[in-house]
Formats: sequence, C-alpha cells, structure tokens
Amino acid sequence: MTISEAESPRLTFELVTLFPEMFDGLLATTVIGKAIAAGTIAVHRTNPRDFGLGNYRQVDDTPYGGGPGMIMRVEPIAAALDAIAAARGPSHSILLTPRGRRFDQDAARALAAMPRITLVCGRYEGVDERVDALVDDRISVGDFVLAGGELAAAVVLEATARLVPGVLGCGQSAGDESFSAGRLEYPQWTRPAEWRGQPVPPVLLSGDHAAIARWRQRASLRLTRALRPDLVTARPLSDEEQRLLASDDEPDAT
Repeated sequence: MTISEAESPRLTFELVTLFPEMFDGLLATTVIGKAIAAGTIAVHRTNPRDFGLGNYRQVDDTPYGGGPGMIMRVEPIAAALDAIAAARGPSHSILLTPRGRRFDQDAARALAAMPRITLVCGRYEGVDERVDALVDDRISVGDFVLAGGELAAAVVLEATARLVPGVLGCGQSAGDESFSAGRLEYPQWTRPAEWRGQPVPPVLLSGDHAAIARWRQRASLRLTRALRPDLVTARPLSDEEQRLLASDDEPDAT
C-alpha cells in the first residue's frame, strides 16, 4: 500500500519484512489507510526474500555454535536496506528487538518528526548479530516474546503515524490522549445520559466549558495517581496540579 512518488508525504515508513501481507489490513483501513490515501504518510514494504541466496532465495540458516531454530542471515537484510536507500533515499533505520529501548509516547513523538523511518522485522530465533551495525536504532515494544517483528512494527507505525499533523481528524485529539503529557487521559462518556443507574457526571452536561476543563484535568490526575503512580514519579505533580487536586469545587472524578 504505497502512494504516488509524485506526492510529498509528511512521513514515509519503510517496512523490511518476510511477511508484507501481514500489514494489509492496517494499511488499508482506519486512520492509517485514510492518511495513505490522502498522501499524508506513505508506507513501502520490502521483502528480504527478494534478495535471498541461491535458487531457493534462502534468508535463514542454522546458528553457529548450535542451538534451536534458525537465524536470519545478514546478506538479505543488508541488500533490502541498500535497495530502499537506492530507490527512495536514506532513512532512520530501526531494528525491532528485545534489546531495544522501550517504545513509549515520547519515542513515538520523536519518530513522528522524522521524514523517513525504516522498521526492520526479525523472524525465527533472531537475526545475525551483524545486522545490528546496519541500523541506527533499536526499539522494543515490551518485555514479552513475539514470533516476529511485524506486530511490533505495526504498533510503532500506528502510534507514530497518529502524531503526524493531518492524520487524525481532530487536531486536538493526540494532545489530549493518555501519556501525551505524562498523564492518563480523563474518562469519557457518551449517550445515554444515564444507563442502568449509572449517570454521566453532571458537570459534563452543564455546558460550562471552563468547569469541564478543570474537571477533566482533575480526573486525569486522579486516575494517573491511582492507576499509574510510576508516571507521577517520573513527572512529579506541579504546584498547579497539586492545587487542582486539593480543590473540591466540582464532584469527584472517579
């Protein structure tokens, strides 16, 4: 799913993957598909198997020293990266690996400011150690094991693309979401105003936008303090936030 070379996307993703079809749904639907269709972002997929060795286009081999499984060879990955650079220019290359730095909203924001990103997806038992010297960065999406890097790449792609101007329908959405300011997002309701004895907080029905804004900020702080105290440790409450939590001019947020 790519866009015309004549267009100038704000951000181009290059995916190096043995299973490019795994991204079909993501790239054709939701806000990502709309952003690709609009030319806001571009996504290209390159299969290392196209550069595999021999008649069978081999991309893996047994590990030196023995052990289970197979290891992705360095040559097809290097050739794929070279082909990407030759076809569309240099980019910031990232290997999805458990060794990588933890991916979070700050990392997504930094990537969203770049013009071109290459995400290298490993498979099997891993990649040849020499691949590490071919990339600029390493990212992990969490302390768990996946069969390959494709799902991790999809997480990085969507989280990053959403922060590119013009991708989301509402320009304010990304700034209000969880983690954007080191806090969880405030709780949300929609119709009906009461359901099974559970009413929507009256302040949200008041039409008083200033009161709603204060209530939402307080709710965000209370949820963060209760559910993710590590976020408060990382970014301690400001004097203004402490005053807001101490005030009681609106009903409790939780």
